[in-house]
Amino acid sequence: MQPTIVTGLSNQQFLQRYAAAGRIGLSAGTSLVDKMICRAQRHLDDQQNWGSWSHAFVFQGQRQDGHHWVIESDLQIHSKHLQFGVQENRITKYFDEKLYTCLAVLDLGLTGKQLDGVLSEGLELSANHTRYSLRELVGTLVALRQPHLRGKNNLLAQQRSVYCSAFVQHLFRKAGIDLAPGIDLKNTTPEHLARTAVPHRRFQLQREMVRSKIYTLRSGLRRRVDEMRVVVTGSKLERRGSPKQQGPNP
Repeated sequence: MQPTIVTGLSNQQFLQRYAAAGRIGLSAGTSLVDKMICRAQRHLDDQQNWGSWSHAFVFQGQRQDGHHWVIESDLQIHSKHLQFGVQENRITKYFDEKLYTCLAVLDLGLTGKQLDGVLSEGLELSANHTRYSLRELVGTLVALRQPHLRGKNNLLAQQRSVYCSAFVQHLFRKAGIDLAPGIDLKNTTPEHLARTAVPHRRFQLQREMVRSKIYTLRSGLRRRVDEMRVVVTGSKLERRGSPKQQGPNP
């Protein structure tokens, strides 16, 4: 399904326009963990392209405080406070464009009953302090490398624990919607959710990425090296092609 590409908006404007209760959020960022997750998902692509998404969550809608909220399984560290597992956060968390460089919203057009099922199950897992599972992420990585394992139980599955995209898959399966048929719940990645065949509308924020100074410096160095190679190679060819000087006849 072709996404609706949205340009010219900030993260805040994009989310305020497209966030709604029961919709799925996808994000990618600049942290090492984000990059590792995207890289690991290359095994889902025939051309070994990295995945586009590293995190998934569900929008709860606007509350009495006037803010939109999400429910997600995540790891967050605030001053002297650690959130490690299923939690509720304001979407203002995703307004930071330096941390969250890519965003998308999936609208599956849930019925009222499906919406109630998704959100009530999410709140249940939050109330029970379901943990975020780094161990299961490792099990999923194994399954990504070994396709025959993707439909089987996660090798490192734990009780009362779930990472972000598996959490989203769990909520929707509880509501009768399987976003990634044939994939074990705890082997579900953000890329599986992004590629779901379930009919939906997808809104994707696209902005011109500013290349980092390191990337620019590295590219400049590579260009200089290539230029030097051309010069050196050309000089060698010129020397080889020049006629040998003949000495005077005796």
